[in-house]
Amino acid sequence: MPNSVFIIGHKNPDTDSICAAIGYSYLKNALSTGENIYIPKKAGSLNKETRYVLNRFNIQEPETISDVGAQLMDIEYRNLEGVDGHISLKKAWEIMLDKNVATLPVVGPSGKLEGVIVNADIANSYMDVYDNSILSRARTQYSNIIGTLNGTLVTGNPHAYFVKGSVVIASSNREELIDDINTDDLVIVGNITARQLTCIEAGCSCLVVCGSSSVDPSVEALANERQVVLITTEYDTFTVARLIHQSMPIRQFMKKEGIVSFELDDYVDDVREVMKTVRHRDFPILDENRHYIGMVSRRLLLNMQKKQLILVDHNEKSQAVDGIDQADVLEIIDHHRLGSLETVSPILFRNQPLGSTATIVSLMFKERNVEIPKDIAGILCSAILSDTLMFRSPTCTPIDETRARELSEIAGVDVTELATSMFEAGSDFKDRTAEQIFHQDYKIFTSGETKFGVAQVSSISKGQLNSIKSDIQNYMSTVLNTSDLNAVYVMLTDILNQSTELLFVGGEADKIIADAFRMPVAADSYILEGVVSRKKQLIPPIMESLQE
Repeated sequence: MPNSVFIIGHKNPDTDSICAAIGYSYLKNALSTGENIYIPKKAGSLNKETRYVLNRFNIQEPETISDVGAQLMDIEYRNLEGVDGHISLKKAWEIMLDKNVATLPVVGPSGKLEGVIVNADIANSYMDVYDNSILSRARTQYSNIIGTLNGTLVTGNPHAYFVKGSVVIASSNREELIDDINTDDLVIVGNITARQLTCIEAGCSCLVVCGSSSVDPSVEALANERQVVLITTEYDTFTVARLIHQSMPIRQFMKKEGIVSFELDDYVDDVREVMKTVRHRDFPILDENRHYIGMVSRRLLLNMQKKQLILVDHNEKSQAVDGIDQADVLEIIDHHRLGSLETVSPILFRNQPLGSTATIVSLMFKERNVEIPKDIAGILCSAILSDTLMFRSPTCTPIDETRARELSEIAGVDVTELATSMFEAGSDFKDRTAEQIFHQDYKIFTSGETKFGVAQVSSISKGQLNSIKSDIQNYMSTVLNTSDLNAVYVMLTDILNQSTELLFVGGEADKIIADAFRMPVAADSYILEGVVSRKKQLIPPIMESLQE
């Protein structure tokens, strides 16, 4: 099967990060030789603008993945077949030797895990059995006894169970035998016809004849008449007495409660921590319905296959999906400043000073002579319009506008109508909480010891922005108080008037902006005329000021 490579944008994804991931996945699959399959993913919920775009062009929403850390599904766990709880201890031991394992999962008819048995349990069964009635209390099946003794069934039902009586060795004379044997006992006897008949007459329920593969016809006839299970074996009496308890079912000794198990979506780091507290070597893997899947051991965790990723529209670790340190990043396609993300080995890193990652992706289609389908052209055009605010943002370049108009022709859409419809959908704040609005486009940045978050809310209506201002300000304080951030900002961006009202919370938040933009310290918010781009117009001055 081809290897899966996830293409994913930043947390709190915007239209550019989602559409770039979908578009680049299409391109990579078109160029793939079949070794890899490229799957677009998202690191958070869609905002209304992006949802409108995907619905308009009939594109399926990517699956959300919140953590790319290695999971049990990423390792080659052992596909050890489960065993039935009725099999004998001897059979279980043979399976362990054959499979070179120390633990067997015991699985019921429905596939659910019923218990586990380890080699120590079998060893303990040898040492701790002093009760000659344990075979019956364990409800041992006669077929188990036959298999353990390598015996032959002469009379009786092999599928019946030994459920009453004790195990007796018939070594006395006739009178003593009659006294020693109780009704329903299982009797082990040598190859002496008279003694065998006496045991049956005494009322045993099962007779095991040692040192022979056959019995006298009179013994067989009497066993049939009394409905006695008659078994012959070539083993001598000593060997039979030593082995017979190995015929007991493993359910008598298996662990049923407090079993440490895992699921395929459990993260390897969490599994390691649990394993440190338990002495077992092997652990069952279950699905959400407790059905058994396989076994995992500490050693198998070493054969971990990291998830493979291609990142689009970001290269900051703080903006990346959780677990990025445990993943294998293959490529980065971005249009932002160089961030803090590091890789173990060299990768393809394409970073261009353009207004949108979608612009870069569309250029890569052109460079590789891959035709862009109508729907992919539509979402790439939408992403460029979104990130450049319909060419109004200072981040917009002639290349962005040229590619957007070429894509609009392929998609059969009008640029102005598409942009207006997108922005109206994104500016619809009805039925949305302050938390949802805040996180629709929120990123965290770090400069030295200062860590701050910046959310951007854009609208084509100043009135809509004013209607949510108070709720957003209240929620900003919640974000600050529940995080390790020094400051939190929200850009309320008026697209048509090309201005931003910058809200802030945090001890030094006001002074940071005052220093960055050479303005008097404000009490409530800053009005930044002409500022519509977080990437190009807000973050660089803040970073420069903090570094100074």
